[in-house]
Amino acid sequence: MTPDASHPAATATDSTATASSAATAAVPGRASRRPAILCWIVVMLEGFELVVLGAVIPTLLSTGHLGFTAEAATAVATLSLVGVGLGAAGVGFLADRVGRRAAILACVVVFSIFTVLVPFAPSVLWFAVFRLIAGMGLGAVLPTALTYVGEYSGAGSTARATTLTMTGYHTGAVLAALLAVLAGADWQLLFLGGGIAGFLLLPVLWLRLPESPAFLAARSARTAGHGAGGSAAGPSAGTAAAAAAGGPASASAGDPADPASATGRGGLFSGGFARVTIGVWVASFMGLLLVYGLNTWLPSIMEEAGYRLSDSLVMLLVLNLGAVVGLVVAGRTADRYGTRPMVLLWFGAAAVLLALLSVRMENPVVLHLAVFATGAFVFSAQVLVYAYVSSVYPAEVRGTALGLAAGVGRLGAIVGPFLTGALVAAGIAYPWGFHLFAVVAVLGVIAMALVPRTVRG
Repeated sequence: MTPDASHPAATATDSTATASSAATAAVPGRASRRPAILCWIVVMLEGFELVVLGAVIPTLLSTGHLGFTAEAATAVATLSLVGVGLGAAGVGFLADRVGRRAAILACVVVFSIFTVLVPFAPSVLWFAVFRLIAGMGLGAVLPTALTYVGEYSGAGSTARATTLTMTGYHTGAVLAALLAVLAGADWQLLFLGGGIAGFLLLPVLWLRLPESPAFLAARSARTAGHGAGGSAAGPSAGTAAAAAAGGPASASAGDPADPASATGRGGLFSGGFARVTIGVWVASFMGLLLVYGLNTWLPSIMEEAGYRLSDSLVMLLVLNLGAVVGLVVAGRTADRYGTRPMVLLWFGAAAVLLALLSVRMENPVVLHLAVFATGAFVFSAQVLVYAYVSSVYPAEVRGTALGLAAGVGRLGAIVGPFLTGALVAAGIAYPWGFHLFAVVAVLGVIAMALVPRTVRG
């Protein structure tokens, strides 16, 4: 018997089919690596433009540019990260409404304009204002790009896609450290180069970056559900679309999500999601405290420990080289053994290595190996938290979930440089800075240990 098209059950079935078709139509684009490569380049620019400030702070202090002092540098670094936090927290809602593509383009416009303006700042105040606004664009682009690649990668490879994309951040950080050594007193060139690179990337993104298949599927499901005029069609269509687009059903091994949670109708704090949300927020806070505390102040801490400034900048480079290798390894192991267990392992290893760095190492080979290993575990731990979020939350709220996790985490990114800068100003950053970092990594372990193994909506 042919179902009556006016019957509610038939309407729900048609809505589901429409949503699934929309999702399936978007999937063939996954065969192309171009969108993932473009997001990698965007994240690389973010890494370059965020880390470059920490790389040039020693030069700003030694030359007294615009009257920079340690306190002024701490304030600028802190305000920059305030902008990053505001951008990360606010972009998720936008990306879930207007799309990942539009959000990425808008972010690149903002951070490119205000990065170019930094060298022309007439005072420390304006330097801070330009970095604050640039930080908003930089903070917003990362969770949006990670949401995009996590959705684009499909089932079973969310962690690997997320960590590989984040290698772009640390590649940018390596470039920032390397070019800072080469630029010397001509630090202005670093900001000009980063901003111009963003402008050059914009037309490529406009022409070559398609919309996320999962976002298109979720939007199609919402449209179909509204058209059906009933809640019965909505959840069905949403669930089918999410599954077809590699949604929460693609949670990596060890991160099971209950089928009921895949509808995502209860928000970020319903049922088991409440513990997940709180846990990943705390872990993200601790992870970004480590990432930005180290990337902003490592050269200054090592210089205080008695190492030469040139050697300290090399250590920043080695730290981020370790991060790139660690991310590649972390993504593969997380997709195989589960993201949550690997977050615990990575935070634990980071705590041990950070504690070891508080001991002065005279042998340069041993020192650089220790810094390399620290970078491999510290930065990967934070990114694995993002991968976990992408694998657990449904497509309808995934951008919001990842944006808020990053936004809360950015509070740690503010606290980290502020606390470490205070230790530097007091002359006790070595060894107490590393003691602080080790404790923070232990707190990251505790936070993720409290996240339930199975999520039920």
